[in-house]
Amino acid sequence: MTPAIVAMSVIFSIVFVGSLVGFRAGKGRQMNLEEWSIAGRSFGLLFMWLLMAGEIYTTFAFLGASGWAYSRGGPALYIMAYITLGYVVSFYILPYIWELGHRHGLQTQSDFFEKRYRSRFLGLFVSLIGVLFVIPYLQIQLTGLGIIVQIASFDQIPRSLSMLIAVTIVAFFVYSGGMRAVAWVSVLKDLLMILAALSIGIYVPVHYFGGISPLFHTLAATHPTHLVMPGATKTMGHAWFISTVILSACGFYMWPHTFGAAFTAKSGHILRRNAIVTPLYTISLVFILIAGFAALLIVPGLTNGDMSLLMLARKTFPAWFLGVIGGAGALTAMVPAAIILLTASTLFAKNVYRPLFAPRMSEDGVARLAKIMVLILALTSFGLALHSSTTLVALLLLGYAGVTQFFPGVVLGLFWPRVTSTGIIAGLVLGLATASTLMLTHRDPFHGFNAGFLALILNFSTACLMSLVTPAQTNPLPLEEHESSTAVT
Repeated sequence: MTPAIVAMSVIFSIVFVGSLVGFRAGKGRQMNLEEWSIAGRSFGLLFMWLLMAGEIYTTFAFLGASGWAYSRGGPALYIMAYITLGYVVSFYILPYIWELGHRHGLQTQSDFFEKRYRSRFLGLFVSLIGVLFVIPYLQIQLTGLGIIVQIASFDQIPRSLSMLIAVTIVAFFVYSGGMRAVAWVSVLKDLLMILAALSIGIYVPVHYFGGISPLFHTLAATHPTHLVMPGATKTMGHAWFISTVILSACGFYMWPHTFGAAFTAKSGHILRRNAIVTPLYTISLVFILIAGFAALLIVPGLTNGDMSLLMLARKTFPAWFLGVIGGAGALTAMVPAAIILLTASTLFAKNVYRPLFAPRMSEDGVARLAKIMVLILALTSFGLALHSSTTLVALLLLGYAGVTQFFPGVVLGLFWPRVTSTGIIAGLVLGLATASTLMLTHRDPFHGFNAGFLALILNFSTACLMSLVTPAQTNPLPLEEHESSTAVT
């Protein structure tokens, strides 16, 4: 058999096993809205770890991180910094979000905003913005999957066909198994991703350079600017690095799917423990970044840095192991794509369609509509991914600039009783307008700073100022009450 057939056979086998696990996960369970969207709030520490690792360590981590190490150098290290800081943020806010969800039956991010601020308009607005900015995240997964199959098949299978097959599989196992299916597939995905990261990040430097230290000595000698700021760029200096780390850490759990994942836990204590142990997974990214730096020396001249890790693997490993790496990458695309589809479809059905067009729709009706929206959103995202030429990290930064604008509304809503819906809406509108204007007019970075970070500062300031000059609202859950019940034990 040719190397392409061997590699693709291994990839399809891995995807088949993963899909089978997903299809069987919901078997024998009544798929009402709560079971389908948040797994009946039943996940303990292990499944929370798997679920959150599954939605955080995605194709962006697998291909995008190595791609930026290859094409930009030093600025790529922001990935390690913001993920670490993001877990610190989650330690303090997710248990409180979980308790609000447990007490008030919340299932989505928009439910939180609507309940906390007693504003259906705010809940609707957050839903629309969440769906809009989560689309680039879904594009990342589909685009990455297309790259994986194209390279693993030695350019014999076009990206469009591989993306269509994958998005179809993902849509149907989400349709049948919901959040529980995603968590079970994450088990296989995480094992394979860690294996792939360690294999590439350790074997490649030893094989070609005699070790990791000689690799960096060679890189420093041949590409000295690649290991310092702003790397191979002209605009991503220290101000950009710091502002992007802060922005991304604040937005780490502001994505609708990561925010909603907090509601799947058995308790707030599970989320605190998860914030402590999950950073261990981030160690795998070190090896992914090393692979990107090594690829610059071994396979130079690539026009798309996102292809560097797999081109390096294709040059270094036998076809069957390229298939294992490709299979790991395929699952790192499919798992988060499944979570995003599930969350976005639930947001649309429950928080957009029902309040606007069918106020009397039952929970079962919402669940049926959400499942239909899974298929519609999957096809929409597939169409957008076909025509996207943006790098994976650039797509992620675009999404972060949008969803992080929810951060003031969440944090002030949890810890400042004086905050009002008027203040949050005003800050959110100004933040989104500022970020969109700067990014669409190609002024990001703006005077060295991340455009989304500057928008977040304006958002926070406006929300606080407007809240002080507008009538106070009653918090549905007094701070002293939910603080005591989620104390660390």
